[in-house]
Amino acid sequence: MKKFIVKEEKGERLDSYIASQDSEITRTSAQRLIEEGNILVNGKKQKVSYKVCENDIVTVEVPEPKEIELKAQDIPIEIIYEDKDIIVVNKPKGMVVHPANGNPDGTLVNALMSICKDSLSGIGGEIRPGIVHRIDKDTSGLLIVAKNDMAHVAMSEQIKNHEVKKTYIALVRGVIKENEATIDMPIGRSNTDRKKMAVTKNGKNAVTHIKVLERFDKYTLLEVNIETGRTHQIRVHLSYIGYPIVGDYTYSNGKNEFNIVGQCLHAKSLEFKHPITHKQMKLEAQLPEYFKNVIKELEKRQKR
Repeated sequence: MKKFIVKEEKGERLDSYIASQDSEITRTSAQRLIEEGNILVNGKKQKVSYKVCENDIVTVEVPEPKEIELKAQDIPIEIIYEDKDIIVVNKPKGMVVHPANGNPDGTLVNALMSICKDSLSGIGGEIRPGIVHRIDKDTSGLLIVAKNDMAHVAMSEQIKNHEVKKTYIALVRGVIKENEATIDMPIGRSNTDRKKMAVTKNGKNAVTHIKVLERFDKYTLLEVNIETGRTHQIRVHLSYIGYPIVGDYTYSNGKNEFNIVGQCLHAKSLEFKHPITHKQMKLEAQLPEYFKNVIKELEKRQKR
């Protein structure tokens, strides 16, 4: 059990207060714990909207995580390339890569288990079979998945040594004047919001290269290459320099005139050596329809 004593009268909602005090509990998790009676204020159950007061004693009982039963699910996934060692897929926006608390199924791994059966690398653990690298839930695009341990180790080494070229397409708010630029700023856990990443002095080295593909009124379409693979790297870097990705709820206000859910960020291409044959490979995935439609709308405006 964890105990927190409110040091000053904040008038903050109970769920927000818990999330701000414990980096392991998100606001959504806090809401669930409150509703289930696992968070008490002065020994009593309160509503999620309860406003904490000075000297309130808040106790949190986090139940043991339920064991996730990993199961194959027939979920359509676009396969870009497949052989006996690897499979490269185009992950859709809104899909989580592997199961976790809050996302027990409906993930890319569940879909892959249906496609690949038992032929997935076991190095990533029971709930991450074959997973060599990840992209965010609301980012679409290419992912390499290993079918055996040898391929997994070899691909992991390439990624670790920055030998895999990852190219993204991003639509950002604001018009970028420079045709090309490099953002070289360390990224680490935010000091003000532990659920977010941020540019911070004590962070890990992070390098992002951007190239303008097209400028629109109030927006810029970018090609983005990353040397490093920090959590939320592209989203954090672009937001930090004043050009947040359209639809990115976490690192901008999330509002967008196109009414899309999730960010306009797509992992378009991957260049790497095949982990077993060592053949040089370049694979691409087209932009998803929602992203294409936003660009078409901007192009129409340009012609008016």
